[in-house]
Amino acid sequence: MIPVRGYAGRRVAVLGLGRSGLSAARALAAGGAEPVCWDDAEAARAAAAAEGFALADLTRPAAFRGVAAMIVSPGIPHLYPAPHPAVAAATEAGAVLDNDVGLFFRSFATEDWAAMDTPPRVVCVTGTNGKSTTTALIHHILTVAGTPAQIGGNIGRGVLDLDPGRPGEVVVLELSSYQIELARALSPDIAVFLNLRPDHLDRHGGMGGYFAAKRRLFAEGGPERSVIGVDEPEGRFLAQQLREDARTGDPVIRISVARQLREAGWAVTARRGFLSEWRLGRQVASLDLRDLPALPGAHNHQNACAAWAVARALGLAPKAIAAAMQGFAGLPHRCQLVAEIGGVRFVNDSKATNADAAEKALGAFRRIRWIAGGRPKAGGIAPLSPLFDRIVKAYLIGEAAEAFAATLGDVPHVVAGTLERAVALAAAEAEPGDVVLLSPACASFDQFDSFEARGARFAELVAALAGPAAG
Repeated sequence: MIPVRGYAGRRVAVLGLGRSGLSAARALAAGGAEPVCWDDAEAARAAAAAEGFALADLTRPAAFRGVAAMIVSPGIPHLYPAPHPAVAAATEAGAVLDNDVGLFFRSFATEDWAAMDTPPRVVCVTGTNGKSTTTALIHHILTVAGTPAQIGGNIGRGVLDLDPGRPGEVVVLELSSYQIELARALSPDIAVFLNLRPDHLDRHGGMGGYFAAKRRLFAEGGPERSVIGVDEPEGRFLAQQLREDARTGDPVIRISVARQLREAGWAVTARRGFLSEWRLGRQVASLDLRDLPALPGAHNHQNACAAWAVARALGLAPKAIAAAMQGFAGLPHRCQLVAEIGGVRFVNDSKATNADAAEKALGAFRRIRWIAGGRPKAGGIAPLSPLFDRIVKAYLIGEAAEAFAATLGDVPHVVAGTLERAVALAAAEAEPGDVVLLSPACASFDQFDSFEARGARFAELVAALAGPAAG
């Protein structure tokens, strides 16, 4: 745990008592503060009370007497589409608004760091897609290379649940726009911007607000080194703003899977399955990404470029990075190869809960037997039509099945209804070289409690097909 500094003996409100909220309350108490907690859900309030935390209805202005600050959990809106009533009450009372990420950055560095030969460093990863994989890949590379490392934020442990920093350690954090935009303190040593696609626009008041939230990590965080994906205009704009030297590009490393970037500066690119690192117009390292089965497709190649750039900025040698990447197993439910049976690969991409996410998986493979459907999202799968030629046949499940069938038109498909029947049909019809891909482009809540449960069921069904040898 990271005890929160700066609030000893003071009352601090905590709004939202999920993972990050309870963690913040514990860390505040460990630092000598007096947490006052609230959640709209009665069960969450009961859990906090069971730990001994004081409760107060923070939607009432009277609750803020003597309160110095309010820590807001990421899922709670503080501006758009409308502030939560407790946020409005805190604002009227003049209480400082912050979140667990802000508390982490004001509390992680301690006086004993001055005695360390190499103080801990913090790497933060943000972007619309690929944050979790990139964060996990960076952590994996560091661990295999013998660098002490922790992983947290949106993946692994909450930021305040991490251990105090050790000499030479690197803390790798996945941060969403929700976490960045409200944090009052941001001070990463290295920050990564992967990409920007429309998402959470109601929460940020549009695309400009969404980009502005991400940009805070760089403009206000002031990292020593920034790794910037430049395949969208926002990334190119951000890289240009942060560059300080036209020749070297310092302190920016640009990454791309759409262009070469051979001109002056420091860049890492991936084209046709090959990663290349360029400095001052000269290629200094390369890696064949086609040998990495856990990182298929251009979207994962972008993740690999970002992780490579971070590892190089931290001083790791290309051979050490390449060797570590070979052993990366990937993350569950994200283009995860769960088995290969008779020359047919079975891939679990249950995390793809919308068309934009499914597009990455469809673009990563050919000869696809596509299992899709669930509770539909706005827009359906029409945006995926340029990739329909990769589909041998689609097996449609859940509430979206009939609508998806209409969109697929002449693409071979069957309304399977359930995941069980879809897997059975796809496996029976698949030929060597085919990929049976669960990439639903839908939420899971019509038939499963979560995308994790859906992906786990897919893996169970595939294991049953493989028989005892799969174990």
